[in-house]
Amino acid sequence: MSIPEARTGTPDPTLDEGEFRRRFLQTFQDPAFEPLTQELRRIADAAWDAYSHHRKSPRTRKAGPGFSDPDYDLGVDWIAAKEAIDLAQQRHEDPDGPARFLLISSASRSEHTCPGEMSKTYRLVEIARQVIACAENVEVEVLDLSRLASEYGRHIHPCKTCFSTSAALCHWPCSCYPNYSLGQTQDWMNEIYPKWVEAHGVMIVTPVNWYQVSSPLKLMMDRLVCADGGNPDPTSTHGKKVQEAKELELRGWDYPKHLSGRLFSVIVHGDAEGTEGVRRSLSDWLRAMNLEPAGNLAELDRYIGYWKPYATSHEELDRDLDVQAEIGNAAWTLLDAVRSKRAGHWAGAGERLPEPRRK
Repeated sequence: MSIPEARTGTPDPTLDEGEFRRRFLQTFQDPAFEPLTQELRRIADAAWDAYSHHRKSPRTRKAGPGFSDPDYDLGVDWIAAKEAIDLAQQRHEDPDGPARFLLISSASRSEHTCPGEMSKTYRLVEIARQVIACAENVEVEVLDLSRLASEYGRHIHPCKTCFSTSAALCHWPCSCYPNYSLGQTQDWMNEIYPKWVEAHGVMIVTPVNWYQVSSPLKLMMDRLVCADGGNPDPTSTHGKKVQEAKELELRGWDYPKHLSGRLFSVIVHGDAEGTEGVRRSLSDWLRAMNLEPAGNLAELDRYIGYWKPYATSHEELDRDLDVQAEIGNAAWTLLDAVRSKRAGHWAGAGERLPEPRRK
């Protein structure tokens, strides 16, 4: 079997020492750091050493049993993320455990940063949360993505699209981060992956931003690519060995659907244009990962304050009792679908049919 060689030729982004130090120290502009100049220079020395020697994962341990190469050194961060996902999967599969719901508030806006006001998205999520939380034996978690803009040390770093080189190169969970040598740390996704895994029902609520989902939601969506066909064994490619990954994929890859079977609801709201397209793209994305729609009432696109001033948008939501009721209906639909599926009464037409083309 002929294995294609990796195509290269883009400009080298490596910094020289002077530029690296300038960028590293740029963080410490507050005059409070001025008495610590010497200490910061020493820290910059250590950071340059890590950068120049490409120490992406400086703390590792042997993979151990259950991996194709038990002697391979895996990053302790990845191991912890994998263990958290495994525990989340156990919670998901526990027939005696509560029905678990993940409600995602996708707006960037909150009163804790420059906009000075909460989002309508968060208010809609709260309506849904109250509906589901009133049921017995449920757990509801709200993932507020506005914290990317308002909370110190919250990041979702961009997807590097390893999957496009080879499905086997995209590890589940993502092994691209943290990358300590590049300062790409404090990535939120290792906490977010288990939230998706343990959930029986997921509701995404997003505003329309320029005919698209919000920026935080898109970051999370891209980083969930590893849940849709990603490789759960980084030792099989010895980290990011491109040729090994290509060979592994071409021998036959089964594209495991790590979130298959979860039920979903999608709520998209806007003020002028684009809601239907965004709602459709989100639903298509979730279906592509083998999540299942909870029902027609659980997928909603609506305008709130259509072509009205932004300054009065919350007042428009106050008055729009119909859209508030529709959010409640979407939540009830998701709740009913999850209960039905867990009780063994849910039948997804065609779900047992094998797919003739996985990719």
